[in-house]
Amino acid sequence: MNVQRITSPQDLDAALAIRHTVFVQGQNVPADLENDAHDRTDAIHYLARTPDGTPCGTARWRRTDNGVKLERFAVLKQFRNQEAGAALLANVLQDVHAAYPNATVYLHAQLPAVRFYERHGFEKAGDRFTEADIEHYKMVWKRPA
Repeated sequence: MNVQRITSPQDLDAALAIRHTVFVQGQNVPADLENDAHDRTDAIHYLARTPDGTPCGTARWRRTDNGVKLERFAVLKQFRNQEAGAALLANVLQDVHAAYPNATVYLHAQLPAVRFYERHGFEKAGDRFTEADIEHYKMVWKRPA
């Protein structure tokens, strides 16, 4: 998988299309919740592509009052379990660590993704909660020593 930080409107459109497929069509998240003002203002976006160049996954991060929040990790169904998510997460964490080496890094993980994030150094922080009618845990990254 090839993961790059998004720098063009065309790649952002590809990322937003992936998110629409995964979240709006696949999980019935309302489109007005899925797309927000951060998409075109302060969020840093990434796009994963297969070796032949097909867009297959996306993620974003942004600064918040609580640290750095990783968001909108989405991989198209036909490309899951092929390391796209791991590649996206590795690239995002590398960039976040370089930009904000002392910030708290956190995310809201859907229940089926909790083990994935645990394998990559995140720990649950707090009780389970519902967001967009989907159950989540807040998880915080334990930076490598």
